[in-house]
Amino acid sequence: MIAAAQLSVPEGRTLVLIFLASALGALLSRLHTRIVLPTVVVEIVLGIVFGPQVLGIAKVYPFVTLLANFGLAFLFFFAGLEVIEKRVRPRALKLGTMGWGLSLAIGLVVGLLLQQLGLDATWWLLGVALCTTALGTLVPILSDSGLFATPLGSAILGTGVAGEFWPIIFISVFLTSVYGKAQEVLLLLVFGVVVVGAARLALRARPPRVMRVLQETIHTTGQTAVRVSIFLLAWFVFLAARSGFEFILGAFAAGLVVGLVLDSPEGRVVRLKLEGIGFGFLIPVYFVVTGMNFDLDSLLSARGLALAALFLALLLVVRGSSASLWLRELGLRQSLALAFCGATALPLIVAIVGIGEERGDISDAVGASLIGAGMISVLAYPLLATRIAGVAGSPETAPPLDTVSAGEVAEY
Repeated sequence: MIAAAQLSVPEGRTLVLIFLASALGALLSRLHTRIVLPTVVVEIVLGIVFGPQVLGIAKVYPFVTLLANFGLAFLFFFAGLEVIEKRVRPRALKLGTMGWGLSLAIGLVVGLLLQQLGLDATWWLLGVALCTTALGTLVPILSDSGLFATPLGSAILGTGVAGEFWPIIFISVFLTSVYGKAQEVLLLLVFGVVVVGAARLALRARPPRVMRVLQETIHTTGQTAVRVSIFLLAWFVFLAARSGFEFILGAFAAGLVVGLVLDSPEGRVVRLKLEGIGFGFLIPVYFVVTGMNFDLDSLLSARGLALAALFLALLLVVRGSSASLWLRELGLRQSLALAFCGATALPLIVAIVGIGEERGDISDAVGASLIGAGMISVLAYPLLATRIAGVAGSPETAPPLDTVSAGEVAEY
């Protein structure tokens, strides 16, 4: 028999408070009928309140860190799923990628300048952090405002997918210190071949007996498809870590593979079940723990607030610059709305800062200001974008509920 694990009273209290913050985050974010807050922001704030910086009634224990890392893996897993699910038009993806390249060039110059001015952060980490986009936060806004079928909606999707995909690839190379950069790029290509091979195998090799088991257990305790998906997530995470890359690359790759396999009406049910595990359990733990580790004192200092304001402006300048490529198609007003949408960033900033702090590439104080700027961006920029675009969400303009997945109504 397996001996039952014993939690101390403080450990048990911390676990309960984390799940309380998770539940309250979902509730408080939609408590007001007119003001819908991003759930991730509420979770981080509750983590700060329960953590050492404010009430001090919850602490980050090793098992809590383990759960949070699982949550981070699921966050990038769903980023991979979104790339497949959104079916972004080729032209939108092309312009989105070109725009991200422009943002990266500007971001790296800004990062180098800030590092030369004495900011305690590596220049390239600052550069890539300023080039991210919170696609999961933008999707519900597109849905509620009826923008999905418009040119602006297509541009936002292209910008958002590029703002999630390419930063993951970039940091996977630059945050790896096991090999030289040339070897890391080569190894990344090999890893990509493995991912493509796994995807082709998953799409073509579908033995009738296996498919029958997957279909028969989708509504039973067997849940074979869900278990296989989680196995693939674990396997790719292990493969990436074993190769010397950050485990988030493996999680993202797993999302791409599973997304291809689930890209069918039958796969929608499995997707919803995976979202229940990720968004209902593990991902909130990651953001609550992020709040518990948050350096609130540094953010609330005069320097911290000034840095947060600077980073907020730089998000718009650096990431919003990609909207210039859409000027001819969208016009000035819609392009400005696109700039604010592209500058909406938080989840990837949190992940990049967390990894950077572990490796000593960014100080806690600078990281707190960067995350603070990301929190403000998801609160303010999408609202400004919809106002500039001249749309307001209404039941008449929103698509039918059954055409929007659970991932599209999660504020991550």
